[in-house]
Amino acid sequence: MSDIDLETGRSKEFFILGLTNEGKVFRPSDWAERLCGVMSCYRPPGRVGHAHIAYSPYCRPTLLNGVKCVVVDERLREIEPMALKFVQNFAKDNDLQIVDACFLPER
Repeated sequence: MSDIDLETGRSKEFFILGLTNEGKVFRPSDWAERLCGVMSCYRPPGRVGHAHIAYSPYCRPTLLNGVKCVVVDERLREIEPMALKFVQNFAKDNDLQIVDACFLPER
């Protein structure tokens, strides 16, 4: 599986939603920030973190239609395959919904 969408040339991403497969809100409420904090050390080659804590560009928290979620960039696999497996297993172990991201065409 390629980490780049051949049509758009953009990296592939997916969302881990803060909803279980039964539709229940996942707790604790800061789960996305905690998960992204654990993943913050994974950065593109040559890109060093700053003195303050910053999320990795490959794993970042956000809101999607009012639901907390984590956006995961599959290029994480290039840096550390086990890190990508970790976030996938986190979602699976907690019965969280995973949704493939799609890109909207540019105007």
